[in-house]
Amino acid sequence: MQLLSLSDPVLATYAIAASLMILKVVAMSWLTVVRMKQENAGLRAPEDLKPTRLNPRPDPTQLHPNERVERIRRIQMNDLENVPFFLAAGFLYTLTTPPLWLAQLLFYGYVVTRLLHFAAYATGQTHDIRAALWTPGSLIIAFMSGCVLLAAVGF
Repeated sequence: MQLLSLSDPVLATYAIAASLMILKVVAMSWLTVVRMKQENAGLRAPEDLKPTRLNPRPDPTQLHPNERVERIRRIQMNDLENVPFFLAAGFLYTLTTPPLWLAQLLFYGYVVTRLLHFAAYATGQTHDIRAALWTPGSLIIAFMSGCVLLAAVGF
């Protein structure tokens, strides 16, 4: 059995793409906080209306939905619904020893589609545009999963 190592270019490619996606998902939480501070809105829990150093004069309207905050939350939810599948499928795909060029195309292609999807969602593009940017990433995950399945059953 070969040990996993980042000296394997396919695994290193996956590690780069996976790290970028993990950082993007984590950054969305921070972007939500920044947007909440900018809007002074978007709080969710009643206890958030207790006076604190960060919110010295709470107002009940801070619990009302705020579209600018909710948009960021929807983007993050979309990431949480999609990126974990990439992380799992991508890692398993590295175990199939694919050609480097194909792994790079798939892994980096997925990253690009997610970043473009983020840009489209953040700028209020239509569902059709967002779907057109989501679809290639979904197909990449399906392709990698199919390759893993075939390799695992011996094809």
